Amino acid sequence: MHRFFAELEPSLSVTEQNLADRVRYILRSNIFGDAELERLRREAIPSSNGNATAGNAAPLDAQQTAYVDAAVNIPFVANSDDDRIVSHELEKMRSILEESILETRSIPLENRPRLPRIPLSKRNRAVVRALNPMLVTYLEASRDLCETDSILFGAALAVCRIIGAKLPVAGRATQKSSAIPAWRKRIEDRIAEARALIGRLTSFRSGNNRPRIMRTVRMAFAGININLFQPDITQKLTERIDDLKQKIAAWGKRIRRFSERSRRFNQNRLFQSD
Repeated sequence: MHRFFAELEPSLSVTEQNLADRVRYILRSNIFGDAELERLRREAIPSSNGNATAGNAAPLDAQQTAYVDAAVNIPFVANSDDDRIVSHELEKMRSILEESILETRSIPLENRPRLPRIPLSKRNRAVVRALNPMLVTYLEASRDLCETDSILFGAALAVCRIIGAKLPVAGRATQKSSAIPAWRKRIEDRIAEARALIGRLTSFRSGNNRPRIMRTVRMAFAGININLFQPDITQKLTERIDDLKQKIAAWGKRIRRFSERSRRFNQNRLFQSD
């Protein structure tokens, strides 16, 4: 389409994307009727080449019609009795597609939102099939792979918006979650309880016989036939404190080991997704 426009108006410098946007605006605004558009399509090729014969004008006319039809005509889609896309929905879908592509072009690659998986249904497949012909104009006007990538991502974003898929909030795509994993929270609670118990045992070993301290010491030696006032109670307290310290060290190593494994897992998953 851009090549034929350049032949008709060589004095005007218009890009492929600008020309495609103008065509869509004219059709969306209903400036010309169907009969007028058909007449313009028939007159475009003969007027652009006055020396063309009737024999070679027909293939050019067919090619021009194919370009225009691919750019602006969207087929009616009907998949089932309850899943149906009508003409006014196609215009709304076209508008959402244009907005999504323009929005994607201005977003850096690393800031693009992560798109969710689309459920497989007749309605969703009908939406994808309806959007495919609309991409022809954008893809033909694409100048490089980066622009093609932004067009395809914008189309996928448009599909998610049309079907109502939940998208992540802008700016949260690269943020890391600050929530503490459940396994780490459980181990940290164990460490905190063990440290508190060590403090109570140490206080009792130093001669603190307050009822609260005594109750905690009895709980620490529950199930063991030990008298808190026997001569070797200091040795028993020291052994219990050392045992708790060893458990705390083991739990700390487990946290570091699990954290390292989680970090490697997230890095590998990010590498595979990118």
